Amino acid sequence: MSALFNFQSLLTVILLLICTCAYIRAIVPAILDRNKTGFLGIFWKFARIGERKSPYVAVSCVLMAFTILFWT
Repeated sequence: MSALFNFQSLLTVILLLICTCAYIRAIVPAILDRNKTGFLGIFWKFARIGERKSPYVAVSCVLMAFTILFWT
């Protein structure tokens, strides 16, 4: 089943995108900083969410891991 039609999979994909973009921006910030607008600006926005809301993103990742491992 596609991640678009399954809500739990969609949340997992979004959390992984946020964490990945924040990590890439921490390592090589020039890659995401030059594409702040347009279609590739989505990844810059995910990186900003990961940086600014990092405690909430971390808690969400732990909860998602718990639900995937023990609930499903």
